[in-house]
Amino acid sequence: MSLTNCRFYEEKFPEVESFVMVNVKQIAEMGAYVKLLEYDNIDGMILLSELSRRRIRSIQKLIRVGRNEVVVVLRVDKDKGYIDLSKRRVSPEDIVKCEERYNKSKMVHSIMRHVAEKTTTPIEEIYQAIGWPLNKKYGHAVDAFKLSITNPDVWNEVTFPSDVVKDELQSYIRKRLTPQPTKIRADVKVTCYEPAGIDAIKDALKCGEARSTKDNQIKCRLVSPPLYVFTSSCLDKTTGIDLLEQALRDVTAKIREHSGDLEVVMAPKATTENDDAELQALMEKRERENQEVSGDEDDSESDEGNIAGDA
Repeated sequence: MSLTNCRFYEEKFPEVESFVMVNVKQIAEMGAYVKLLEYDNIDGMILLSELSRRRIRSIQKLIRVGRNEVVVVLRVDKDKGYIDLSKRRVSPEDIVKCEERYNKSKMVHSIMRHVAEKTTTPIEEIYQAIGWPLNKKYGHAVDAFKLSITNPDVWNEVTFPSDVVKDELQSYIRKRLTPQPTKIRADVKVTCYEPAGIDAIKDALKCGEARSTKDNQIKCRLVSPPLYVFTSSCLDKTTGIDLLEQALRDVTAKIREHSGDLEVVMAPKATTENDDAELQALMEKRERENQEVSGDEDDSESDEGNIAGDA
C-alpha cells in the first residue's frame, strides 16, 4: 500500500454511465488521453467522436491539455484497464453534480492524506476503516465529518486503525471543517433634535442591540455623530443579514417615536478583512480628532460621546 496515493472510492473502477472528473494529459488523432482523478489517476480515453455533438473543426477549442473535464463512462475493460469516456454526452446539470461530488471527495482525500502522513499509516488502510464505511452510511464521508463536530456519535461504529489515527483525524477535522463565523455590518446615521435627543438615540440603539440572539450578538459603536456602525457575527450569512435588518427597523421605529430619524448609509452585508481594517482606521482617526479638541465641551457634547460606550 502507498502511504499517500489511493482512489477516492471503494470501487477500483467507475461504473458505466457514471460521471467522473478527469485531467487531460495528451491530445492525439484518435482523441484525448486522460487520467481519472478520483480513481488514483488510472488512464482513460475520450474518443474523437465523443468530444462534441457538433462537427469538430478544432480539437483545441473543445479540450485542452491540463484542464479538468467532467465526462461520462461508456465502457470499462477491467482486465486490460481500458476506460472509454465521452464529453459530448454530458449535460450542464451533470457537470454541476459531478463537480460538487468531486470537490467533497477531494476535501476528504486531503484530510485522509494529512492523517496518513502524520501517522505514517497507509492512506488506503484509513479509507477502508473510515472513509468508505462513512460513504455508505452517510452518503458521503465529508457530511459525516461535518456532523461529527457537533455529534461525536458518528464515530461509534468506526474501527480506527489506531488511537493515533483517531486523535489526528478528529483534531484535523475540527480544524478544517468547523464553520467560521461571518461578520455582518451596517452603517447608519441616527439623528434626533428634540431636547432629550441624546437619550432617545441611546434608547433606540439599545433597542437594536436587543435583537441579539444566543448565536448572533449585535453590537453598536459610535464612529462620529451622527454615524453609527452595527455589527454582528454569525454562522449563517443570510440569517445574520435578516437579523440586522430587523434590528435597524426596531431602531427606526424607536427613534421616530421621538421625532428622530435613521438613514441607512450602508445596508447590512457580509464584510471582508479590508472592510474591517478601513472601519478601524476611521475609528482611530475620529478618536485622534476628538483628543485634539479642547476639553471645554459642554455637557451635551460629553453625553453624546458616551453613546459609543453604551451602544
